[in-house]
Amino acid sequence: MISKLKELLGIKPAPDYVQLLKEGGVIIDVRSSAEFAGGHIKGSKNIPLQTLTVNLNKLKNKDRPVITCCATGMRSASARSILRSKGFTQVYNGGGWTSLNNKI
Repeated sequence: MISKLKELLGIKPAPDYVQLLKEGGVIIDVRSSAEFAGGHIKGSKNIPLQTLTVNLNKLKNKDRPVITCCATGMRSASARSILRSKGFTQVYNGGGWTSLNNKI
């Protein structure tokens, strides 16, 4: 009963970020270059949100898992929407980078 209610409300279980990375996923940090230089998740790629659409070629495989992150989760949510609209099929909003780093 609860699972049906969650399904109707669109509530999904949290993604397993570790598994997504094992499957070849990539973390895209959409903060500014200066913010990224101040600290980031090891192995993540910095593509600032305002340059994301012109740098889609850096993400060659649209079926590869992509986890977006930023400082608080706002810009990463926007990045997720942009990537989904451009045909990327597995895009996850990882939220703030420090929180995401603790989950992986």
